[in-house]
Amino acid sequence: MIEFKIVKKSNKSAARIGILKTPHGEIETPSFVTVATLANAKMFMSEDLEAVKTPIVISNTYHLHLRPGEDVVAKAGGLHKFMNWNRPIMTDSGGFQVFSLGFGHDQGTSKIPNKKEKPTVKTGAQPQHLKITDKGVEFTSPVDGRKIFLGPVESIRIQEKLGADIILAFDECTPPSANKEYIAKSLEKTHAWAKICIAAKKSDQALYGIVQGSRFRDLRVKSAKFIGGLPFDGFGIGGEFGAEKREMVNMLKWVFAELPEAKPRHLLGIGHPDDILPTIKSGVDTFDCIAPTHYGRRGTAFTSEGKIDLNKVMYLKQLKPLDKNCQCRVCTGYTRSYLCHLIKARELTGLGMVSEHNVFWMNTQVENYRKLIKDGKI
Repeated sequence: MIEFKIVKKSNKSAARIGILKTPHGEIETPSFVTVATLANAKMFMSEDLEAVKTPIVISNTYHLHLRPGEDVVAKAGGLHKFMNWNRPIMTDSGGFQVFSLGFGHDQGTSKIPNKKEKPTVKTGAQPQHLKITDKGVEFTSPVDGRKIFLGPVESIRIQEKLGADIILAFDECTPPSANKEYIAKSLEKTHAWAKICIAAKKSDQALYGIVQGSRFRDLRVKSAKFIGGLPFDGFGIGGEFGAEKREMVNMLKWVFAELPEAKPRHLLGIGHPDDILPTIKSGVDTFDCIAPTHYGRRGTAFTSEGKIDLNKVMYLKQLKPLDKNCQCRVCTGYTRSYLCHLIKARELTGLGMVSEHNVFWMNTQVENYRKLIKDGKI
């Protein structure tokens, strides 16, 4: 189980400092959660994650079920031993894959909507490559083509075998292209599945409920009231949050007004550099995103000057660190010129180095914001 204690609240915003105690250590919140989809953060060994100040990671239930399978992980002693990581771990439920492998795949869209697009997913619509029912979702494995059924009971059973400190209830992450009627019907399933997840869980792992409702205020409030009224240990906020940061901030206000204040709040899949401050000021305790490693593997670095694309030949002439204010081992030991050289030469080492810098940079930004909250400045 977990314990959560709020130790300071800002008088300038909804930001707060907390201590989240887990069986594998304490986390000072707000904290960034590094994505470790297949029991690894891409381009990292677990020891390297410690060097970039990573306090907690999140792995993916659906993808680990596909390979190597939860039984393999359980036989190894659970995720912590399997990946040689003795700090806290979360696992998501597989609910995001209902979107990403469903309508998201069909339409080539992400959770960030295009305001010019009109809703195209209506009540009763089904994605091409999976089937959503009241009991769960039937996937077609992208690995070997076999049919895989994942519902609330199955998701909990898989997560129990994976052995993370914090597990998530199974939900449907709806597409931004869905109309309100579709979202409302989906919410009924997510709420029913939440109750099934609570009843199914036999372990002492902490279980978070997921608030959905897309961009619609009444549905977000309805979901927050329902999920907040169930005996979850914390809460995840999922789905899409509008095309602008202001819309996301408003949605978080709607939700947090209804959730029990004393329990931890996790924002799912949000974590670009310009997301950090509005997320923290909204009262989020933990948040995850693939952005630092996703950009790093493509040669783009996060810096105090903005994003730097090291694929551009101009950086071969810059004999200075990625970010003069960063103390990661990449910035203290190497130049933009060298990193650009590695990336232009297609050396994987360069991509790993940029990924390392990005995760360190993200964790440092959150660390700095925690200090500002303590100092009463945000």
